[in-house]
Amino acid sequence: MASTLSPSTTTGNAETPAMSERIRNPADISVIVIYFLVVMAVGLWAMLRTNRNTIGGFFLAGRDMVWWPMGASLFASNIGSGHFVGLAGTGAASGIATAAFEWNASLLLLVLAWFFVPIYIKAEVMTMPEYLKKRFGGKRLQIYLSVLSLFIFVVLRITSDIFSGAIFIKLALGLDLYLAIFILLAVTAIYTITGGLASVIYTDTLQTFVMLIGSFILMGFAFAEVGGYESFTEKYMNAIPTVVEGDNLTISPSCYTPQADSFHIFRDAVTGDIPWPGTVFGMTIVAAWYWCSDQIIVQRCLSGKNMSHVKAACIMCGYLKLLPMFLMVMPGMISRILYTGKS
Repeated sequence: MASTLSPSTTTGNAETPAMSERIRNPADISVIVIYFLVVMAVGLWAMLRTNRNTIGGFFLAGRDMVWWPMGASLFASNIGSGHFVGLAGTGAASGIATAAFEWNASLLLLVLAWFFVPIYIKAEVMTMPEYLKKRFGGKRLQIYLSVLSLFIFVVLRITSDIFSGAIFIKLALGLDLYLAIFILLAVTAIYTITGGLASVIYTDTLQTFVMLIGSFILMGFAFAEVGGYESFTEKYMNAIPTVVEGDNLTISPSCYTPQADSFHIFRDAVTGDIPWPGTVFGMTIVAAWYWCSDQIIVQRCLSGKNMSHVKAACIMCGYLKLLPMFLMVMPGMISRILYTGKS
């Protein structure tokens, strides 16, 4: 999308645009407004389509969800602004090894569908705290996990995503930051509170298509800009910043020179920045907690109409988790090639 910034773009520091700048191109603004309207429309449609009069209908979408929206929702629930910014930035700095976090999920999603979900369904639970209460007895563990989960979701996850989205709205439309946060919370609350899990799953499905289409377009333009994959691998290893010194500061070449193992996922166990034992063992333990016992992930699987749909959804999400390497990490690495003049 082509955007036209305010005249102040040509003044001040060209490398650090003023926060007051915003998108003024009607086409760009229309896309943003239409996106929010479509999300609201999908959420309201799902609200009217599903039965929300029971606990199972509200929290588990009536246990009648088919595989493809469930798989898309699993992907969209995991992928957010932190991935688009963080994976691209880490890829630009150190190479493709960070994609191992995403590829590792493909294995754990199969473990979730074949081993964990049948246990949760047999226990007839709707939440992970409820499962712990049934499994170990008593309410203390249930209350502890509930409080801990709420703290993690609100303080660590939702706040960062809301802030990132609000920053974009502020820059794009020139709105006050707190007003942008209120708009995001209001839009999300309307279809989430009124429509339950079904609305969330269907809006996640829409956002999955938006993310994938936009990312594929970005990837295509990025690889075309550097001349294809072979040219990309060669140019990345020679992408050294032109600004490497500051006032009274000397930067070691090891900080800004591409690493020799930039195109290796399994790196040296001692000298590697992401050592292979951590990639194989440590990462798997953390991923097992997230993909097999996190409430957001498990809840979507419990909404499936049967185990065949649950397994198909997890397989679909596993395939989608192979894409961040190409849609996020490599475009981030290409940005290092295209913008060597940035400090």
